[in-house]
Amino acid sequence: QVQLVESGGGLVQPGGSLKLSCTVSGSIFRINAMGWYRQAPGKQRELVATITSGDIRNYADSVKGRFTISRDNAKNMVYLQMNSLKPEDTAVYYCNAAIITAGSRYDKLYWGQGTQVTVSS
Repeated sequence: QVQLVESGGGLVQPGGSLKLSCTVSGSIFRINAMGWYRQAPGKQRELVATITSGDIRNYADSVKGRFTISRDNAKNMVYLQMNSLKPEDTAVYYCNAAIITAGSRYDKLYWGQGTQVTVSS
C-alpha cells in the first residue's frame, strides 16, 4: 500500500509565502515523476508543477517565477515553495507521484488527499 500525505497548507496574506511538503510511504521500489496540482472551488483540477526523477521541472504559466518544485529522493518527498502568493492561488493542493511498487514492472499514479491553501487579507 502506498500513501501520499501533504502538509504545510494554511492561510496566508497576499504576497506571502508557504512551503508545501508531500511524503510518500509504503512498499516503494522507485518513484518516477512527482507533481503538484490544485483545484479551486467550482474549477477543474489543474497542473501546478512537475519534476522528473532527473530533476527536470515544468510549471504552469500562472506560477512561473513564483513557485519552485523540488524533491528529496532519499526521503521520498516532494516540495512546493510558493512565493508572492495571490488570492487566485487559493485552492486545495494535491501531490501525486508515479510509483513502481515492489514486485511491479510498471509505475502507477498515486494521489494525496490534498491540503488547503487560502490567500486572503
